[in-house]
Amino acid sequence: MNDHNIIKFRKPEKQPRTVTPGTKKALAWLASIAALVVVWSYYQFIAIPS
Repeated sequence: MNDHNIIKFRKPEKQPRTVTPGTKKALAWLASIAALVVVWSYYQFIAIPS
C-alpha cells in the first residue's frame, strides 16, 4: 500500500514542564506567608480567648 498521499494527524508531543529554582523559591515564600496568615487568623478570630 502506498502511504505517500496519506496525512497522519498526530497530537503534538507535550514538553515536560521544568520548574526553575526562582519559581520554587517564590512558591516556598508564598506557602510560608500563607501558613502564617492562617495561624494568625485562627488565633485572631476562632480561638477562645483565655
